[in-house]
Amino acid sequence: MSAAATKTRKPPPPPLEYSLLLTATMCLLAFGAVMVFSASSARSLLNSGGNGFYYLERTVIFGAIGLVVMRFASNRGVAAARVMTPLILLTSLFLLFAVLLPGVGTTVNGAQRWVGGGLVQFQPSELAKVALVLYGAYLLSTEPKRARTLGGLGPYLLIVGLSVLLIAKEPDLGTAIVVSFSVCCVLFLAGVKPRTLAPVGAIIALIAVVMVAMHPYQEARLTGFLHPGNDTSGAGFQAKQATIAVGSGGLTGVGLGESVQKASYLPEAHTDMIAAVIGEELGLVGMFVLVGLFGIFGYAGLRAAHRARDRFSKLLAAGLTSLIMAQAALNLFAVLGLAPLTGVPLPFVSYGGTSLVITLAAAGLILNVARRPAQASTRSGSGSGRGTGARPARLRVVEGGTNRRKRAASGTSRNSGRRNGGARRTGDRRRRRASG
Repeated sequence: MSAAATKTRKPPPPPLEYSLLLTATMCLLAFGAVMVFSASSARSLLNSGGNGFYYLERTVIFGAIGLVVMRFASNRGVAAARVMTPLILLTSLFLLFAVLLPGVGTTVNGAQRWVGGGLVQFQPSELAKVALVLYGAYLLSTEPKRARTLGGLGPYLLIVGLSVLLIAKEPDLGTAIVVSFSVCCVLFLAGVKPRTLAPVGAIIALIAVVMVAMHPYQEARLTGFLHPGNDTSGAGFQAKQATIAVGSGGLTGVGLGESVQKASYLPEAHTDMIAAVIGEELGLVGMFVLVGLFGIFGYAGLRAAHRARDRFSKLLAAGLTSLIMAQAALNLFAVLGLAPLTGVPLPFVSYGGTSLVITLAAAGLILNVARRPAQASTRSGSGSGRGTGARPARLRVVEGGTNRRKRAASGTSRNSGRRNGGARRTGDRRRRRASG
């Protein structure tokens, strides 16, 4: 009878963060496919032999590949990533060097960021973003004492600095900024003190200034951001057209597929400017839906990191979530005129083969982290997660510092108890002497 009950027992429902992550990812992916078709159909008709579905077809292909990768990563991706971290890191460094070699890298719009061509075109910097988060989580989980000093962080910071310089050399300053932010998040969540990172931050800021000064178009973008009305037909043209597109949408937009800016005014409408098309066609309501989906993704990712059962999973989930959220924020800020244009795509939504596949793979790893506490509690037979043989690792920042406050409070109570007990014993001795 118990065997029959065991056979008919339904598996436990997935954790809340897993359901939220999966729902937000699939909604953003579907939203992106619709908006890529809307933003690129006119351009496809003009440039792709009358095939208005050119960019949509490629988005569907890359999305299908990414979903397969995400499915694998959500099942056993964390264990595989832990073992393959050195290989992934070395591969990303090799490709970052290779893309800069003459005859190997493909140049588009003045940037040499791709290897290969056609459907097999690959962007190494997208792999490097995830590889650096993986390496940081791996190193700081196996050797937590490295987080105490700048010298202990030396190997990791050296690899990060080399990768960021190679990415900026392409040039791709936007991706370099996103990588730097996500790495700082991993270090901070691992317990590295801000004053330890201060010298590194100063060096990064100095390098950023030098890189902007070395590339005139990046300097022009920065000038256009600081003085948007000075050159609306030159460096400030794209930012100005994006502002016009968002402002034209009003509350509910002009209607899906009815954008005017995407036809000939807004450059790269289907890639890094796709949020401007969303604002024009779907209005403020569409922008709120977009931001809300990213907010759900960020909340669920950090919740998964908080509830993960080992230090590697915590750092990995928090780092990948910060990576995706930082890229989304930088893209949206640039479209709204709150940050300089950097050219980074909007995760899950913008057109881009490598970006879409790698982002879905990262989402799969976060899903695997979110899924593991449910598996642990299932094996133990209770919801408490006991009996698994390992206690959940704790991170100073992800856990909110609650343990430190509890220890301080318990220490204070013990000290006060000792003082009160000593005072009572002294009073008893004095009373005995008086009565004697």
